[in-house]
Amino acid sequence: MERPELHVLTRSDLAQVEMPPTEVIEAVRQGYLALDRGDSSCPAKLMMPLPVQERDAVSFSMLGYDSPSQHLGFKTSYRQGNDNRDHYWTTLSLYDDTTGMPFALLDGDTVGAMRTPATTALIAQACAKPDARSVLMIGTGVQGLNTLPYLASALPHLEKFRLFGTHPTGLKDSVDRFAAHHPQHELELVDDVAAAARESDIVIAASGRAAHPKVETTWLKPGGLLISVASKGVASTALADADYALATSEGQLGITGSRFSTEDGRAVIDTELPPVLAGRAPARRGAEDRVFAFSSGMIITDIPVGHALATRAVAAGLGQRVALWS
Repeated sequence: MERPELHVLTRSDLAQVEMPPTEVIEAVRQGYLALDRGDSSCPAKLMMPLPVQERDAVSFSMLGYDSPSQHLGFKTSYRQGNDNRDHYWTTLSLYDDTTGMPFALLDGDTVGAMRTPATTALIAQACAKPDARSVLMIGTGVQGLNTLPYLASALPHLEKFRLFGTHPTGLKDSVDRFAAHHPQHELELVDDVAAAARESDIVIAASGRAAHPKVETTWLKPGGLLISVASKGVASTALADADYALATSEGQLGITGSRFSTEDGRAVIDTELPPVLAGRAPARRGAEDRVFAFSSGMIITDIPVGHALATRAVAAGLGQRVALWS
């Protein structure tokens, strides 16, 4: 009988693996489409604040099955504090459903930094008006680092790229990453978020406890798109003020986006992203609609990206094989 072993892949291991933005975006697209077909499964994430009054900490857990890769995934996250990246830890474990064997345990932060901007790019592809030419990115954290490079790959007609951030290291990393992927484009750094939002066709908010006025849907041009990447930098009225609203998952909106609920405790959206990508639901009603999209991370996107990274890493001889059950 074969002894079960895990390929353990560190952040440093995964940093040596190449996966172009177009491949990440397509892997995430297929994950959503398989979910829409009913071939995959993705319950809403579980979130639990820790019952210690003086400690700002929260834990997350997600479980899902990805049909295209035939892998089951478990993702766990723990965060102590909202502002210290040194106290945020997340892992992804994968199990091969064709063999029943464990496959890999890997750093979840690397996966999240790829699948999150891929989802943003897919939302923008589907929901931005066809003549959109400008985008404002708010936030320079790990989840936002790849956003503008992925967006430029997915929407090659974009011409104007704006960025707001307050952390010097994050700003430098974001500028360098964008220049490495798209040296033909200029990146404008902005100070006035409200003014830049009013001038942009697409606004993406991925800021935590933001050092800027909270973004309002009413700031958008007619036909504009606001994407909240689970951002605290978006006004709680943003969903209610939108002409059309969608979320990656309505269930997760109720968990991680409860601040968008109305006084009766409901957060009402028009559709979810998977049926939009499948062509079963509209991305907007009309050309002048101001659209609000809430993006909450789903393991159905972690699994295909994590599986692709792990497969390439193992083929390159990276990581360690660990027999946890020996």
